[in-house]
Amino acid sequence: MYMVMKMQQQSTNGAEGVEVLENIPFQDDVFGKGQYTSKVYRLQSKAPAWLTSIAPTDALVIQEEAWNAYPRCKTGLQCTLGTLVLLQCPYFTKFSLTIETIHRADNGTSENVHGLNEEQLAARQVETIDIASSETDCWSYAIGSSNFDFSKFKSSKAGRGPLLDGWQENCSPVMTAYKLVTIDAPYWGFGYRLEQALLAGERALFIVSHRNCFGWIDEWFGMTMQQIRELEQQGDCLLNEKIGEPILLTDAADCEQSFSGNGERQVPQVIHT
Repeated sequence: MYMVMKMQQQSTNGAEGVEVLENIPFQDDVFGKGQYTSKVYRLQSKAPAWLTSIAPTDALVIQEEAWNAYPRCKTGLQCTLGTLVLLQCPYFTKFSLTIETIHRADNGTSENVHGLNEEQLAARQVETIDIASSETDCWSYAIGSSNFDFSKFKSSKAGRGPLLDGWQENCSPVMTAYKLVTIDAPYWGFGYRLEQALLAGERALFIVSHRNCFGWIDEWFGMTMQQIRELEQQGDCLLNEKIGEPILLTDAADCEQSFSGNGERQVPQVIHT
């Protein structure tokens, strides 16, 4: 949660970034208790050049719904057209992307965590992401990169690190986030290219976000859930002010009071991913 909050702050300015529409508790029979969020991502400058050449700026706005209930999470994305009243884009009405996450206390050895059927297993492509790796590609420059050298990293608060070759076998405790990414872009001519581009983008995002989560451990280690929620509320308010959208808190006065200091608005963290 801290990592997501901080990364959103880093990627948001007056023109682009993340707008938070809803951030509320939820409970259902599938996930149990958790936190539901609805967000809009305006990150057009990060889209591939070939995509921006065939779609207008407003068509590249993405709406996200997420259900976070550790150890399970689910995220769904769909294109929107500028205004939030419309939930589909006339250019990409059939596009869909879902990310289902299950966290397990193992080193990546569990099989078929998501319970896929035989047909889904046959189509599945498995990739292993090592947070100790500093590999980059073209998407790394669009999404942002993490400059931590975990072979020399040591947490002063948690005592974790460094991560040397084979750390997955020797680290205890250890946890794996099993992510199932499903993309469907049924468009003749460019659908497959769009799907592959988004898969590569998600992979780059997973690498940098989980590297940052570990690299920022001394910023969040020891915080209570209540402290995280308070920071999250402050961050949501600041995000919506940055991008020029209505704030989520009751009014501007509530937003102002949620920040510490002598009347100046302060980012509730250092630089976040």
